[in-house]
Amino acid sequence: MKDLISLHDLTSEEVKSLLQLGIKLKAELKAGKEHHILKGKTLGMIFTKSSTRTRVSFEVGMTQLGGYPLFLSSNDIQLGRGESIYDTAKVLERMLDGIMIRTYAHQDVLDLAEYANIPVINALTDLLHPCQVLADLMTAYEHKGRLEGLKLAYIGDGNNMAHSLMYGCAKAGMDCAIAAPEGYQCDSGVVENAKDDFKKSGRELIITSDPVEAIKNADIVYTDTWVSMGQESEKEERQKLFMPYQVNGELFKHADSEAIFMHCLPAYRGYEVTEDVIDGEHSVIFDEAENRLHAQKAVMATLMG
Repeated sequence: MKDLISLHDLTSEEVKSLLQLGIKLKAELKAGKEHHILKGKTLGMIFTKSSTRTRVSFEVGMTQLGGYPLFLSSNDIQLGRGESIYDTAKVLERMLDGIMIRTYAHQDVLDLAEYANIPVINALTDLLHPCQVLADLMTAYEHKGRLEGLKLAYIGDGNNMAHSLMYGCAKAGMDCAIAAPEGYQCDSGVVENAKDDFKKSGRELIITSDPVEAIKNADIVYTDTWVSMGQESEKEERQKLFMPYQVNGELFKHADSEAIFMHCLPAYRGYEVTEDVIDGEHSVIFDEAENRLHAQKAVMATLMG
């Protein structure tokens, strides 16, 4: 691993290694053990898209590993205001030990990783969100004791979360079902890549527009906001269209009786999920949010350590 751009790029063994390291670092943190794996190293954190969990988890995680996190908003740097990605990469690689970027265009991350001779971490693009899925898999393992053979059902928009969940499930040896309405299903290129991954893992990928079909006997039920950042003008139209995909108590009954509920947050109660589900006994959303810290520490330690 030179970078973390997509879980599709990683082997199953690399994904499992990251999860094992995240679990180990979490346990040792809880036991009061300090780590200085990244002492003297600096992570540049480029944000053109804001986030609560991403900024806090990377800043705290880098600090706990003994390094220094440098926050760079779109107002702080020239990227996107005339300076090329090539020039930005070449400047930053001489001053930093790693770059984390959360942005809109996936190609920007690919270009940054190509030109920079230091590790680049994709903290979210409009296409993929690999760091979140590592935290999700870690959470599922903690609650289920295994990943191999589990089924995850994602209900909602075929967005960056759905894309990365397909990749992550395949690498972890899980089945995955994605239910999204027509016209809002997953990117065809990502689906083809995911099919290849599932073929190698011997597990099943289901792509459907029927939420009941997707959620049937699922061990993990997952949803995300219907209106992502940059889609605000579509809010009213999307809310009407996606209402049949709401994860509510009635739909949740079709999942396994011991199923857990996940959401990458922020959540909008009463829209993509009802309060009885997200605040109910099956919900693990705050364990999931905390594990962003530990999973990302594993990524940083692996790439920069």
